[in-house]
Amino acid sequence: MVDKGKKQISRRDFLRIAGLSASTIAAGNLASTSNVALMPKVMAMSKPAAGKSRPWWVRIVDEPTLEINWENMQRFDARQTVRGQGLAKYIGQAESDRIYQISAEIEKQRIENDVPGYTLKDQALSAAQSTYAQGTRYFLGPQGTQTPEERGVPKWIGTAEDAARILRVAMRHFGAATVGFVELNQRTRKLIYSHDPDGKEIVFENVEEAYETGDKRVIPDKAKWVIVFTVQMSSEAVKRAPTVIAEQTSSLSYSRALDIQNKTQEFLRGLGYQCLGEASSNALGISPALAVMAGLGELSRHNRLITPEFGPMVRVFKMVTDLRVQPDKPIDAGIMEFCRQCKKCAEACPASALSFDDDPTWDVQGGWNNPGHKAYFEDSTKCKTFMREQAGTNCGICFAVCPFAKKNKAWIHDWVKAGIASFPMLDGTIRSMDDAFSYGAQKDPETWWRLDMPEYGIDTEQTITDE
Repeated sequence: MVDKGKKQISRRDFLRIAGLSASTIAAGNLASTSNVALMPKVMAMSKPAAGKSRPWWVRIVDEPTLEINWENMQRFDARQTVRGQGLAKYIGQAESDRIYQISAEIEKQRIENDVPGYTLKDQALSAAQSTYAQGTRYFLGPQGTQTPEERGVPKWIGTAEDAARILRVAMRHFGAATVGFVELNQRTRKLIYSHDPDGKEIVFENVEEAYETGDKRVIPDKAKWVIVFTVQMSSEAVKRAPTVIAEQTSSLSYSRALDIQNKTQEFLRGLGYQCLGEASSNALGISPALAVMAGLGELSRHNRLITPEFGPMVRVFKMVTDLRVQPDKPIDAGIMEFCRQCKKCAEACPASALSFDDDPTWDVQGGWNNPGHKAYFEDSTKCKTFMREQAGTNCGICFAVCPFAKKNKAWIHDWVKAGIASFPMLDGTIRSMDDAFSYGAQKDPETWWRLDMPEYGIDTEQTITDE
């Protein structure tokens, strides 16, 4: 009997995996492994919902690959992060001021000494990106588009699948890399912040229309769907971490996301629905957690999202809407399982901020972490201090060295990803191969200025296609 709920592996894909397993087994001297141990994970796939297709080795699952204790989970106060001036909460204002002063001095010295990756042209590029990234953001949206009521016509009506499909098409057109959806319920509401970074409380109320006052932002109870989307960063830029060149691709993703958010809010307004956005950078909810629940990727050892398509080379953003959409489920692409053995990001972290533990834990590192789920929790104070005291920029080395941070132009990368998802016993061997080919090596910052760059410095051919 054929189980119709299982993903059937085609002959072509079977031969691919067989070839991959044979080569990696040979490389790792694993020829003696039993046939039972080499059986791949069962590819239990559901039908892609509303136009969202994924690589065949990505399994759709009911629960994320890291455990969540929803009873212990609480809504997180975004003012507790170390972003902006938040570091002072944990190390004191005087020490924080000292670190930021060092950062300013380092920046000036590097410009004067023409240090590659920190030159005046690098700094000018970064300033150009970050200025727009801090542009106008709206919780309620720009509200410039005519509503159906203002046009004198009925609002758009469709099925949840239709709504998800047209939103994905529109947002991909606006520049999103991947798009997923989460339904807000008693559990997942806990992934929405209790307070935004600016201190305003986020409140759910039984009202028809969202509104904002001087001290709170109100989400109507009927706005039950979160739109989660990613924006690609340039892997070529991040490979120059921790320089200004690497930093600016992050700023560019934020400015692009702001444009995507404003346009999506106006698109939904034009259909007759509300769309509530991030009122400031990193506002509204916990990005990696919502992305995991939306099936965009898995949480990783560096406690950030890794996607099957782009690895960690993305930033994550979210909005809330009252348009009913088909929600997505979490995925298992073997990413977290691979992270258990790899530890490459922890080894490369100059601040020693990442965990070397073999297994994820319930125990948080500090108030900047949200309890209630298992993770490899990071020490954000060490990370932030290194950025200001040594790098003078943000860092990103953990992103740069990640074995998943590979362009997919070469067929071997798809084979390796499929092998990671299907043969977890080979994860150590694949990590060794990544080291042997120096894939995680950082690149000369000055060579970035000699590249013939694609649009935004990213590969726009990597996409989620409608089957």
